[in-house]
Amino acid sequence: MKKQKRQIDILVISDIHLGTFGCHAKELLHYLKSVKPKVVVLNGDIIDIWQFSKTYWPNSHMKVIKHLINWMGKGIKTYYVTGNHDEMLRRFEGLKMGSLSIVNKVVITLADGKKAWIFHGDVFDVTMQHSKWLAKLGSVGYDILILINRFFNFISEKVFHKGKLSLSKKIKESVKSAVSFINDFEQTTADIGISNKFDFVICGHIHHPEIREISNSEGHITYLNSGDWVENLSALEYVDGDWSIYRFNEADKAEMIQEIEEEISELTNDQLFDNMLQEFNMMRQ
Repeated sequence: MKKQKRQIDILVISDIHLGTFGCHAKELLHYLKSVKPKVVVLNGDIIDIWQFSKTYWPNSHMKVIKHLINWMGKGIKTYYVTGNHDEMLRRFEGLKMGSLSIVNKVVITLADGKKAWIFHGDVFDVTMQHSKWLAKLGSVGYDILILINRFFNFISEKVFHKGKLSLSKKIKESVKSAVSFINDFEQTTADIGISNKFDFVICGHIHHPEIREISNSEGHITYLNSGDWVENLSALEYVDGDWSIYRFNEADKAEMIQEIEEEISELTNDQLFDNMLQEFNMMRQ
């Protein structure tokens, strides 16, 4: 018996990083299959082109792409907001194909007339602006840290029967400069949002899911961040006039693994790719 899908007015997902070892594609696929959104915003770093390799593209990663394309084929309005890890798509800014639009930023007017300004957020990253090579190097180091973290958690759970620990989160929380960067990032985006009279400013990029009110001398705004699918496994949901953060529920993991593993084993990557091409052709007609 299939579970009824949750209705969502607007779904915002960012920083999936498909094509990297750190991406939790199976968990994401399980989540996507549980919801029915009216509007989808893919807020950057969906496919990690910086670290893309032909030698690593699991079936589960292809299934995520296919599921998103399937949504588009059904007419679900989808905005692909470009990020730094998929920045090569910025040359296609303004492209529309069926229900898909590729943009660098988007303003969505909500049912109550309030406006949400959505963009990835790398424009406010000083490292991205002045030392892109350093940012790319850090991205590789981050992916290696995620792999070490997975091994650490495997030993912790199987051998010592203890819970999981996010090494990257611990490092971020313990390094004052990292905490300061997050605070500065949030304040900067909020300040610009307030000056432009937006009600909400929504970002990704920093892998830090958040909803909070931020004020300055000119006014106030609600700052939101959708988090990521590497560490936090989170998304933003807008339902009946309210924003909330979704976080993957570990209690559903056993059910998720069985369901997704069976589905993933059904088709090869080549078969999935053929299916995707068929759906793309349908979108273009």
